[in-house]
Amino acid sequence: MLPLHPDCKDNRQYAMFIQIQTNISMDFSVKIAQELHLSAQHVQNVIDLLAEGSTIPFIARYRKEATGSMDEVFITAIRDRFKQLLETEDRRTSILKSINEQGKLTPELKQKIETAQTMCELEDLYLPYKPKRKTKASIAKAKGLEPLADILYRQEKGNVKQWALKFVNPELGVETIDDALSGARDILAERICEHTPTRTRLRSLFEQKGMITSKVAKDKEAEGEKYRIYFDNTELLKKTSSHRILAMFRGESEKALRIGVEPDKITALELIDRIHLKADNASADQVADAIEDAYERLLQPQMETEMRQQAKMRADNEAIRVFSDNVRQLLLAPPLGEKNVLAIDPGFRTGCKVTVLDKQGNLLEHTTIYPHPPQIEVHQANETIKHLVAQYKIDAIAIGNGTAGRETENFIRHVDFDQTPIIVMVNENGASVYSASEVAREEFPNHDITVRGSVSIGRRLIDPLSELIKIDPKSIGVGQYQHDVNQKKLQECLEETVSSCVNKVGVEVNTAGKELLSYVSGIGPALAKNIVEYRKEHGQFKTKSDLKKVARFGEKAFEQSAGFLRIRDAENPLDRSAVHPESYPIVEKMAAKLNCSPDKLMEEESLRKQINLKDFITDKVGLPTLTDIMKELSKPGRDPRQEFDLFEFDRNISDVSDLRPGMILQGVVVNIAAFGCYVDIGVHQDGLVHISQMAKKYISNPNAVVKLNQKIKVKVLDVDTRRKRISLSMLID
Repeated sequence: MLPLHPDCKDNRQYAMFIQIQTNISMDFSVKIAQELHLSAQHVQNVIDLLAEGSTIPFIARYRKEATGSMDEVFITAIRDRFKQLLETEDRRTSILKSINEQGKLTPELKQKIETAQTMCELEDLYLPYKPKRKTKASIAKAKGLEPLADILYRQEKGNVKQWALKFVNPELGVETIDDALSGARDILAERICEHTPTRTRLRSLFEQKGMITSKVAKDKEAEGEKYRIYFDNTELLKKTSSHRILAMFRGESEKALRIGVEPDKITALELIDRIHLKADNASADQVADAIEDAYERLLQPQMETEMRQQAKMRADNEAIRVFSDNVRQLLLAPPLGEKNVLAIDPGFRTGCKVTVLDKQGNLLEHTTIYPHPPQIEVHQANETIKHLVAQYKIDAIAIGNGTAGRETENFIRHVDFDQTPIIVMVNENGASVYSASEVAREEFPNHDITVRGSVSIGRRLIDPLSELIKIDPKSIGVGQYQHDVNQKKLQECLEETVSSCVNKVGVEVNTAGKELLSYVSGIGPALAKNIVEYRKEHGQFKTKSDLKKVARFGEKAFEQSAGFLRIRDAENPLDRSAVHPESYPIVEKMAAKLNCSPDKLMEEESLRKQINLKDFITDKVGLPTLTDIMKELSKPGRDPRQEFDLFEFDRNISDVSDLRPGMILQGVVVNIAAFGCYVDIGVHQDGLVHISQMAKKYISNPNAVVKLNQKIKVKVLDVDTRRKRISLSMLID
């Protein structure tokens, strides 16, 4: 028997509930398909798969026939829009119920509510019926002044004061004619404010013509110096860039700025007049006064709040998008690969923390050297580094790019190695966060934070993805106003970005830590912990099917995760690949048709060329999946990340004081914002390439994008040592 929904009394009622929900889902799929220009059936399939517990990476990679080969962007858009429509539908139901309970739900009103398309429309329709606290209008109604308001609104000719005199009643608190007229205007002001067409047209005016104005707060000039460009600023809100909106709102939250949003007041009042003024007489004068009061006291503040919320949401979405894109690029940075690495966390007074890592990133040895002031033990440091590099056959030296980074690089490059390893500057943003984290304490319970920080730097060189997922993305240092945006939405988006990257690359199940495993489709933290514990107790997994022996690793988890997991030394070559186990029989049929083994099919391109994919199409498996299988067979378990590219800063430039306008330097993009990108040129202070100073191809071509870790050539435009600002211009690649 089906479990009952809490609002259903029996299974028959529940079946009706399910049918209603199904119909709603189908209606939504048609609407979403129209909005996104997709097939309604494909949209419905995505909604169904999500409802069944499938993850976005799984749907995008292994259910292409059902979705028409949608990528993660479209699937995410469908999910988010479907959720939004459900929330609107829930609100519609709640509003209908509330008005009906008040006994005020007319057929006409019901139809308007049922056909309303947006949350704003619904709330406007509900506003006159929404339970309110005591207002000026409700007080006036309690004094019996609503009939007078009705008379005035009709704007008929007559003696207004004589009409009002009839409503003077000291017992009800209406002492004079002016009291009666004032109360009637209060009622009219609220009525005008709650008039749906008025709100709709005024909202449109605010959206199209609303200006955002920022002024310096009284006596805050000195404290708010960093907001000086906003001390007396007015601009069209809809064209204001996201970073400017967030900057102004931050200035307001710090009480340095005062912010206002409003179109031209006269234009707004004329708009409302055209809706409500019908005559030119004393009654109309009263209505005109009520209109001005309605606008200043009610409509303008309400619309301003709406516009600010919309602007903040728009700015948040843009900032979160930029941040997520940056995190994605950072996580998918090229790995050096399995190399023996000597990692150095540079420092002056406290010395440079040195750690030795094997090809899997395991800590073998650690020490501290003091090649810089005040100790200046250059000879001892030189001998220590030479010894470690020779003893452990070091392939690469990773040096953190923070304090003393360039000085340490310079020292290392002057060490007389027998065979010089590659030397790489590594972005150490967030390494200190990791070193003090619970994850780091669990990994290295017997080492202090300085050793952990150095290990993190070395591991970032070996495999950035595996190491950076241990750090809260907000601490990696590639965001724009990340502390000002909606934190829940930011966290959700960043977690999805990390998950997308992890599943794109794939995870070696026998070496991955629980942090990395937890981001694999269908696994999560609890199951990841179970996998690691099972591995410790029973040894390495021999086949992907062995995962089903892990506690709570059921069929659904296996379906969602198996394709993204790898077993490098598995006997079955398909377990080393991204081919999903559900497709193993297809590969076996391909091999059988050619009288060879799956191993041979994967090894020999000539065999794969003999396969006619159309021979293997079924009701459930089509060309998209078969094409993916063939790509995977040609390069099983391939890493989609680019090859590692060695980069070196100008050895003659190591401090801001070395810079001069006109210099041409090599740099690395370390952060991207809506207004440009920040570039590390090796002087401990990143320079800004404003969007106006980017290479022409990035300005003129919307499809050309700057990427994190991209190596670019820049020209120094200006150096402000006091404010620690470096202005750069990007040169043609």
